[in-house]
Amino acid sequence: MKTSSLVVVALAAVVLFAAHDASLAGASSSSSPRVIIVGAGMSGISAGKQLWESGVRDLLILEATERVGGRMHNHNFGGINVEIGANWVEGLGGDNLNPIWPIVNDTLKLRTFYSDFDSVVGCVYKENGGGLYDEEYVQKKMDRAYEVQELGANLTKKMRPNGQDDISLLAMQRLFNHQPNGPATPVDMALDYFIYDYEFAEPPRVTSLQNTQPTPTNADFGEDNYFVADQRGFESIIHAIGSSYLSTDANGKLSDRRILLNKVVRQIAYNKEGVVVKTEDGSSYSADYVVVSTSLGVLQTDLIKFTPQLPFWKIAAIYRFDMGAYTKIFLKFPSKFWPVGEGKQFFVYASSRRGYYGMWQSFEREYPGANVLLVTVTDDESRRIEQQSDNHTKAEVAAVLRDMFPDADVPAPEEIDIYVPRWWSNRFFKGSYSNWPIGVSRYEYDQLRAPVGRVYFTGEHTSERYNGYVHGAYLAGIDSANILINHIFKNEEYKVRGKYEPDDQIAKAK
Repeated sequence: MKTSSLVVVALAAVVLFAAHDASLAGASSSSSPRVIIVGAGMSGISAGKQLWESGVRDLLILEATERVGGRMHNHNFGGINVEIGANWVEGLGGDNLNPIWPIVNDTLKLRTFYSDFDSVVGCVYKENGGGLYDEEYVQKKMDRAYEVQELGANLTKKMRPNGQDDISLLAMQRLFNHQPNGPATPVDMALDYFIYDYEFAEPPRVTSLQNTQPTPTNADFGEDNYFVADQRGFESIIHAIGSSYLSTDANGKLSDRRILLNKVVRQIAYNKEGVVVKTEDGSSYSADYVVVSTSLGVLQTDLIKFTPQLPFWKIAAIYRFDMGAYTKIFLKFPSKFWPVGEGKQFFVYASSRRGYYGMWQSFEREYPGANVLLVTVTDDESRRIEQQSDNHTKAEVAAVLRDMFPDADVPAPEEIDIYVPRWWSNRFFKGSYSNWPIGVSRYEYDQLRAPVGRVYFTGEHTSERYNGYVHGAYLAGIDSANILINHIFKNEEYKVRGKYEPDDQIAKAK
């Protein structure tokens, strides 16, 4: 960069740091540092709570959308509120208690239902109107798939922590199942999708073995999952968490003046003295520190400009990780035509086209009489469907349903109501949740979480063990806040463990 350019940048930075929003002038009357939190999702609200309880009380939360909740959000569809984002409390029944469960079950007493995923073996449908696969046949296939998964989990115990030995889940399947191309028949592909894509939002060929097997959430908290079906919304747990330090309205929703909605952050300028955050509406907000809780997908776009640019090691860490696309398509029909009852909550369409409208869920137990089905797609299918018209999607869905239930009176596409969330297309999210790709170690995860000067980062993608989960987002907020707290009160600098160094050697990220 030429000297003249450096002068321009320096002058611009001076101007930025001189800018203050008039409404915030003199807002802090204490010696507590001012902290801006970008994003009012789970991690942002959780980080704010931890900062508040540690004595950092001068907080301002800037939220790009018109609501609190982030990727936890419900939508009224067909007369019921359905969760278009996070939906399950995943990881229960183990030795340790999932930290989200007491809030869900005790504090709020949300309406939840156990998800019997084991019953899916009796509900796998052939394509071309072939009816159900024999349950015993599917069970043997499933048992073998889980056996291979366990062999893979055991293999990870022998791998070096720096990621040098990591392989994909698909490579693991080739190794232990002796299938050169991995699962290839319709039923094998359907079960493979159920085990992996339905969990990680990406296929086994791109997902790390070492960092997903055994799945830390299940290993730490148990393998039970509970589906939240409460008209208050799963997002109400965020409001409950925030209510300990933020004002709420009569319905328990956060309504504090320190949360500013519809504030789209477009620039974060930082130096040794502080930060200035500029929003799309032209406002500027000054602080001592900023905690960025946007999704990984947003960080991978140019929505927010950092001045100066983030260092290469930070940018590289951001781009090494994947942001998955997980789309829940809600369908309402004039009447039921699919089997309901015990063991029929989930059913699978075993198509020769992997991941094509494969995972189905009936809402008859959760919402009796609603006549609503949920079909889940991920990855390339998610992105394809997000970009096509809903009418096109209804036509595809109706064809699949007629294939599964050839003797049923499946309504015509125009009789079907549909709602397709578009997380990947939304510039404020750019995906559903993060996934851990091949060959990326905990060293890179540490870099992803590491602060840059006075800019700190949080979000489910910064959770080393629980990325992609609600409890991961919650705990990440606490962890990232503690990193900042330790710096403020103990003058500690965050350190990143060296990738190829012994465990007792620590290297500071530069």
